[in-house]
Amino acid sequence: MDTHRGASAGLELKHLRCLAAVIDAGSFTDAAIELGVSQAAVSRNLLALEKILGVRVLHRTSRAVAPTPAGVQVLARARLLLSGAEELVAEAAAGHARLHIGHAWSAFGRHTTEFQRRWHRSHPETELRLIRHNAPTGGLAEGLCDLAVIRAPLDLGPWSHALVGHERRVVALASDDPWARRRSVRIDEIATRTLAIDRRTGTTTMNLWSEPARPSVEYTHDIDDWLAVIATGRCVGVTPRATAAQYRRDGITYRPLRDAVPVPVHLMWRRQDAHPATHAAVALAIDLYQEEEKKRTSAR
Repeated sequence: MDTHRGASAGLELKHLRCLAAVIDAGSFTDAAIELGVSQAAVSRNLLALEKILGVRVLHRTSRAVAPTPAGVQVLARARLLLSGAEELVAEAAAGHARLHIGHAWSAFGRHTTEFQRRWHRSHPETELRLIRHNAPTGGLAEGLCDLAVIRAPLDLGPWSHALVGHERRVVALASDDPWARRRSVRIDEIATRTLAIDRRTGTTTMNLWSEPARPSVEYTHDIDDWLAVIATGRCVGVTPRATAAQYRRDGITYRPLRDAVPVPVHLMWRRQDAHPATHAAVALAIDLYQEEEKKRTSAR
């Protein structure tokens, strides 16, 4: 039998807290007051600690309490363990006090600012952080965020998720491109151009076009690379309207893309480790997308 493992299994933080309190306060009575427990409870915990460790940790007299040589060593380790436990609790509490929402390209597009404003008003106790991660899951799989905004085609099976809305597609062009003077572009016209595609995190695939009427392709590595290639004029890009709202750049013009299926926008999170504010974030995102749809419908 592993006696060390058996002893450590019975060791509890309350035993160590009592030891530290008795030595710091100088008596069982004062330690009990400091801990908010009875003097009998302090005595029981100290006796239990000595039984678990197999050594005496305190010299007790009618006038004073002092650590034994073994008690001095135990106390030093106890303070480290108690400090670590306090740090663990503080870090866990801070984690729930912040909500990290990751995204690969854009957060909520034109709704991003309003999402932040409403969140701050309704949930001031939970700090919101929107962070871009160049990963298919927006940093969720890597443990870098609590929720992720997902637009790219992705297997949602391993995750919990909610559809919050849809976004229309636009075409991104160099500002001196002849198409930039037009009000809109048809999706079938893209087949006559070279299309910039980010295979890792982008939303555009060749499935938008039927064979053989598909554009030639130039692959990019991330949103910045994608924008740079388009600005040269040798490529165009197809993207959700959220990109146009979040990445207004000199040399880049966005125009509506006609006849293209809209892009579904999901919020995704870990099934077994959902942040307490997850459902509030999902509800707010759905509200914003629904409000936009109602405005569009009423304007027709």
